[in-house]
Amino acid sequence: MWRLGLSLLAAMVLLFFGYSTAKTVTYDFNVTWVTANPDGLTERKVIGVNNQWPLPIIEVEKGDQLVVNMHNGLGDKNASIHFHGMYQNGTNEMDGPIMVTQCPIPPGADFVYNFTVNQNGTYWYHCHADYCYPDGYRQALIVHDTESYFYDQYEEEFTVTMSDWYHELVEGIAPDFLSVYNPTGAEPIPQAFLFNDTLNSNIMVKPNTTYLIRLINIGAFVAQYFYIEDHTFTIVEIDGIYTEPTEADTLYLAIAQRYAILLTTKNTTDKNYPIVTVADSALLDGIPSDLKLNQTNWLQYNADADHPQAVMTVDDATQLNPFDDITLIPHDRMPLLPEPDYTLELSVNMENLGNGAGYALLNNISYTAAKVPTIFSVMSSGDLSTNSLVYGEFTHPLVLEHNDVVQVILNNNDGGSHPFHLHGHAFQVIDRAPAYGATFYDYADGDPVPYDEANHTAFPQYPARRDTFVLPPQGYFVIRFVADNPGVWMFHCHIDWHLSQGLGLLFIEAPTQMQERLNIPQNHYDVCKAGGIPTEGNAAANTEDYLDLKGQNKQVGWLPAGFTARGIVALVFSCVSAVVGIIFLVVYGLSDLKFKGEGADGAAETSEVAGKGAGKTTVAEASRESSNEEIK
Repeated sequence: MWRLGLSLLAAMVLLFFGYSTAKTVTYDFNVTWVTANPDGLTERKVIGVNNQWPLPIIEVEKGDQLVVNMHNGLGDKNASIHFHGMYQNGTNEMDGPIMVTQCPIPPGADFVYNFTVNQNGTYWYHCHADYCYPDGYRQALIVHDTESYFYDQYEEEFTVTMSDWYHELVEGIAPDFLSVYNPTGAEPIPQAFLFNDTLNSNIMVKPNTTYLIRLINIGAFVAQYFYIEDHTFTIVEIDGIYTEPTEADTLYLAIAQRYAILLTTKNTTDKNYPIVTVADSALLDGIPSDLKLNQTNWLQYNADADHPQAVMTVDDATQLNPFDDITLIPHDRMPLLPEPDYTLELSVNMENLGNGAGYALLNNISYTAAKVPTIFSVMSSGDLSTNSLVYGEFTHPLVLEHNDVVQVILNNNDGGSHPFHLHGHAFQVIDRAPAYGATFYDYADGDPVPYDEANHTAFPQYPARRDTFVLPPQGYFVIRFVADNPGVWMFHCHIDWHLSQGLGLLFIEAPTQMQERLNIPQNHYDVCKAGGIPTEGNAAANTEDYLDLKGQNKQVGWLPAGFTARGIVALVFSCVSAVVGIIFLVVYGLSDLKFKGEGADGAAETSEVAGKGAGKTTVAEASRESSNEEIK
């Protein structure tokens, strides 16, 4: 009995100690436009916080309450914050994607994000509104953990972000990307690649010392390789999941992926060593002559020593041999989940739809947001919340039962890779083909190879877990997770261009439990009211009949049979050229009549008008304007 009493006392002490050390960490964010020139080539507008850019790193400890008071001071753009990798267990309304778990925060409005951080590791935050975070609205979020198994093995830690960078605002790039003039869906090529939002920087280190380095790809499009010349390191975390210590020398970080590594420095100060990041050029449709794919920053042992440029030892980055993340074993050795209760098989396709532009589809659905944020449809639909029809056809909603084991088979019919992210969960990665390294892009030139349930390699006993995983070109991956977190969770490609094309879907997880457990703050409803967005009804905002989707937002319709991307462009330009030609003939004919009727003065006037027109509108511009009017 006395032992039981001591145990209870100890438990109470630990519980009290845990509560007493947890704290509330508050950040006040006034999101504003500022100017920056991170690559030294072009000054441009970027989205800053409190009139500063780069944005502040959010730092908390496991168990803390994180509060971010956000004011949208942009003036001309909606915004939000997604805390990437945060499970938001019990606080689905704080997840951040607009028209999914909240309304867009309109200019001038305030919004409060408030949740408990019950996990640890390396994360980041970014805007989750349309075409937003590539303009600079992204930064690291670090959850420190004094109880990690490697906490006493390092002296100091650093955070390294890598990103692609555009010289033009995304709102200026986007119309030409999702356009009939870009039928292949070629992604806009960045103008630079940044390292901690700058170039040519140093990480200062001491000899014979171990450091924890957190690596995050906060870009919008391009994956990057990472290595340090003449150094190896030990992987201890991926996407917030501690791993068994595993030695490596090269990593591949797709958009949104994170690693934490332990690096022990050499016992010398004679040299400084290049930290090398290399853009994955296989993702680019072309490589401009002025685009520098390989960046050198330095592990600086001695400020007075030489800072050499990296020398690539291979002709192409795809020849690098990065560590294969699927082989990592979680430190907690969580076993393979049991056979799934629910299996979802999906195929990725990139297609031209009826307006001639290129779109992305999962099982022939291009994600299109509803008229009511889906979380509000759950909360207002009563007993119908378990009926997927409530959430619309084109949000691609999939209703999951509470605590189901879910298996997702994702087949890629596209020749490009796609880093898929699941909100609200980390998932087990149980199969993938092909592997990283030289074979990773081999499938791109052949036929797609889908997953075969009857013929696959044995699943690992302790599968790697993460929240963002790369779908190989024309290959596949298989993941599993437990639907133990009631909420509306996006599953989408994290290349921002692909998400804008519709490459995503929604898991409506345990909607009955959502209704019982969620308590959405009044502030969230106020923001919806300020933006004129309804907070009740189905996907079509119908509150009378939740199964009537008349008026729902729809994806662009299908092309008529027989049309191809090349045919679309040929047809458009043929039609436009014909129209321009007719207009030219009419104008020329009328001007000739005017000349004959008015004499030399009329000729001079006509010549002046024609000269102004020629300086104002080229054939290409006229073609574009004519086509845009037709699309509208």
